[in-house]
Amino acid sequence: MLTPAIRLREKLATTEPVIGVMATDHVWPLLVEICKLGGLDYLVLDREHGCHTDETVAQVCQVARLADFPVLMRTVSCELSEIRRAIDLGPCGLLLPNIESASQLDAVRDAIQMPPRGKRRPGGMGNFWMSDFHYTSWRDQFEDHFIVIPQIESRVGVDNVNSIAAHPLTTAVGLGPYDLSADLGCCWDPDNAEHQQAIQRIREAATAAGKKLWIGTDAPALRAQGDSFLWIGTVSGLLVQRFSAITAAVDQASQ
Repeated sequence: MLTPAIRLREKLATTEPVIGVMATDHVWPLLVEICKLGGLDYLVLDREHGCHTDETVAQVCQVARLADFPVLMRTVSCELSEIRRAIDLGPCGLLLPNIESASQLDAVRDAIQMPPRGKRRPGGMGNFWMSDFHYTSWRDQFEDHFIVIPQIESRVGVDNVNSIAAHPLTTAVGLGPYDLSADLGCCWDPDNAEHQQAIQRIREAATAAGKKLWIGTDAPALRAQGDSFLWIGTVSGLLVQRFSAITAAVDQASQ
């Protein structure tokens, strides 16, 4: 049973903040326990930009399954074989980069769901979520709870965000602010008026579909303006920030 995904969905259905972190270049199995001890709600393994091996990802997902902690994976693309392979490694959901149409989510649905609803051929560590391998078990224990977050990162994605947000597969709508700014011609000017208008369109589409906007990284400020599905940065970035703050404080105390 995909219990961590069920619990994450339940919390997303409330007004409570749901807070997580992205691991792009700093990934190891103990990170799951660190996130859990730190009070986070989820971890995203970034395979779009990270260089983690399948073995490392599978080990992190295994620890997460045993620890009952939600680990999602950002894939390289939403191509059928990529999605199928990602699910086999054992995450309880996917963050999909640069989704521009609902038809892409139709293809992802085929990769997630078993026949007759889809085209999945299951295997690997992902099978350990299951109590048995009957079709109804896949549907009721896994597919219906699996988390899917399409990221909007382009002008085309913004134009089609209403249908993307309303798609039955979409759990929440993700924002990719940097790539979106580049596609809009204002890279990297997050306060650009067109960029802010695009973000607002994405937020409104998610709200209209009854779903949350996944957004980062200034979590306190975003929470203050009403957002609740938050990511606070990358593991490496947060470590650099903390190291810098400590060394600056020591330097200040030495004066």
